[in-house]
Amino acid sequence: MTATDIPPALTAAAPAAGGAASPGRLAARRFFRHRLAVAGLVMLGLFALAAVVLPWFLGTDPNQVVPTAIRQAPGDGHPLGTDSAGRDVLARLLVGGRISLLVGLSSALVATVIGLTLGAVAGYFGRWVDGILSRFADVVLAFPSLIVIIVVAAFVGPSLPTLILSIGLFGWPTPFRIVRGLTLSLREQDALVAVAGLGAGPARILRRHVVPVVIAPLTVVATLAVAQAILLEATVSFLGLGVPPPTASWGNMLNDAQSLTILETMPWLWLPPGIAIALTVLAVNFVGDGLRDAADPRRGR
Repeated sequence: MTATDIPPALTAAAPAAGGAASPGRLAARRFFRHRLAVAGLVMLGLFALAAVVLPWFLGTDPNQVVPTAIRQAPGDGHPLGTDSAGRDVLARLLVGGRISLLVGLSSALVATVIGLTLGAVAGYFGRWVDGILSRFADVVLAFPSLIVIIVVAAFVGPSLPTLILSIGLFGWPTPFRIVRGLTLSLREQDALVAVAGLGAGPARILRRHVVPVVIAPLTVVATLAVAQAILLEATVSFLGLGVPPPTASWGNMLNDAQSLTILETMPWLWLPPGIAIALTVLAVNFVGDGLRDAADPRRGR
C-alpha cells in the first residue's frame, strides 16, 4: 500500500448499505428543506438572469444622457423614471446589478482563496509558521476595512479591479481562522498521520486530505462574504470612490440620494437600487443559512 492508495481523510463515505442516500444527497435534502434558503436561491437566480438578459431586450443605453429628460418621474418610456443626467433608471439598475454581483462574487473568491491557502498552511505546519500568519491576520483585522478601502481608492484611483482586490485582500482573515482551526484538528487524526507516515508530502496531504474537508464550512463563510462585499461596494461607490461613472452600480446610483430634497420628493432615484441591495443581501444570507444546515449532519436527514 502506498500513500496514493489511502482515500482522502474523513471524506470517503462508507459504502451505501440498503440503498442509503449518499452524504451529498443528504446535504442537498437538508438544503432544499430550508424554505428561506430555496427562496433566496431563486431570488438570486432571478436577479442574475435579469441583469444578464433583460438589458438586451430593453434596448436602452444605460449611459445615454438626455438633458431634456432629467429626473423624470416613472412613466411611459421610463418605467422607473430617469436620474439627474436624464439616464434611464431601469437600464442602469439592471446593468448595475451585473457590477454589484461581480464585485461581490469576485472579492469573496479572492478572500476565500487567500484564507484557504494561508489557513491550511498555518494549521498544518503550526509553530512559527502559524504564529507569523496568525499575527498577520490579527493586524489585518485591526484595520477598519471600509476606511482602508477608501484610502486605497483615494491614492490609487477608483476602479473596478481596485475595488475587488481591496475588498478581497482585507476580507481573508475570517476564512483563514475557520480553515486554520479545522486543519489544526485534522492534522492530529490517525488517517492523516498514517498518510504522512507513508511518505506523502505536505502539499499532497493538504490538497487531497485537508482541503476537501474544509470546503463545506468554508462555502458558508464565502457566501456571507459575498453579502458583505456587496454592501461594501455600495458604501464606497455611494461615497464616490468605488465604481467610477458613468459605469452603473447600485452603490453609485444611490449617490443622488445625498440630497434631502431628492429623498423626500424623488424616491425613484434611490428606492430601486436600495431595495435591490437589501433583497440581494437578504437572499445571500438565506442561502448561507441553508448551506450551514446542509453542511451539518446533526440537523437531520
